[in-house]
Amino acid sequence: MNLSYFIAKRISFKRAGGFSATIHKIAVGSLAMGIAVSILSFMVLGGFQSTVSDKVYGFTGHYQVQRFTMSNAFEEAPFSLKSDFVQEYGQLPFVERIQSFAHKAALIKGENEVEGILVKGVGKDFDTLAFKKYIKEGRLLKIPETGTSNEVMLSKVIANKLLLKVGDKVTLYFVQDPPRFRRVEVVGIFETYLENFDEKIVIGELQTIRNLNDWGEDQVGGLEVFVEDSKKIASYTPQLEDIMDFDLKLIASKDKFLEIFDWLTLLDTNVYVFVGLIAFVAIFNMGAILFILIMERTQMIGLLKAMGAANKQIRRIFFWNGMNILARGLLIGNAIGFGFGILQDNFKLIPLDPASYYMSYVPIEWNWPIFIYINLGITLLTALVLFIPVMVISRVDPIKSIRFD
Repeated sequence: MNLSYFIAKRISFKRAGGFSATIHKIAVGSLAMGIAVSILSFMVLGGFQSTVSDKVYGFTGHYQVQRFTMSNAFEEAPFSLKSDFVQEYGQLPFVERIQSFAHKAALIKGENEVEGILVKGVGKDFDTLAFKKYIKEGRLLKIPETGTSNEVMLSKVIANKLLLKVGDKVTLYFVQDPPRFRRVEVVGIFETYLENFDEKIVIGELQTIRNLNDWGEDQVGGLEVFVEDSKKIASYTPQLEDIMDFDLKLIASKDKFLEIFDWLTLLDTNVYVFVGLIAFVAIFNMGAILFILIMERTQMIGLLKAMGAANKQIRRIFFWNGMNILARGLLIGNAIGFGFGILQDNFKLIPLDPASYYMSYVPIEWNWPIFIYINLGITLLTALVLFIPVMVISRVDPIKSIRFD
């Protein structure tokens, strides 16, 4: 067995007592807390970002394809589903699906209140499975093969304002010349916790908007494009623009809802600074504690030198001692971090106010590459920091240290 490693094991906190044992435990606890908090920070950050972005993308797609227009109105100019883009998007392997839509401004009248809303018409290509998780009451729209069923889904915010519930009949008044109205039935109530959508969007049938606008059967207001990996949007954009018709434009949801995605990016910076400070404190504590342990073992160092031990051998003793502390800190820290993450992911122990955070509980994301980088980074930095206090060993005088009390 390596002599330095053997001595390091003999002076480890399992065999040490009193002050040494306490110092070892403080070092392990400091590292464990730093690792656990770092892992949990990235779990929560990733969960928060993915939850909010998934809700935005679920409502708007990763891109929208619309016709060029000089108008700033909520309603889109129509274009045909026979466009070159619709015929060619299937050649791009990263495009999962597209779905058609159109918006139309309207007033919705309850028993005592009138609310301005934006009707989003969806067609038979609407992904009901992806939207089903937002339904709180009732059911999804049933879109017939021909004609319209005059069904709508309201957000919980609008339903509460107008005192409406599933099964109620309401009137939609569309502002156009001449004005028109439709009597519709509320079949579902959804809730995304995103105020951009919950406060103004009512989901209805695309065919209803076609009828109101006198559009053809193949005309839509826009297309929502869903891609396989939202993190690669920047690389997908040029390929989508290459197959775009000259009169159509491609809008990325990140650009359309810039305030939401800028806010999510800002959270990245906050977490990196927070985790950096925690890691700095934990690693600094590790170096300081090892320095204290060296000072406590001054007589042992002098005795080993008097017996002919080289500085290199003695440094290895304390380096192995530090690595032993690091290994225990990593083990305990990962156990705490992953343990709490599993509990929160399965039992939703920590709730949130949806009005402020867009979700009802703290979300968790399992980003394994990040967790590996955290462990490797702290291991590498701690190993480097350990070399600083062990350099003191070369300055220890054997005669003075043996006399040291």
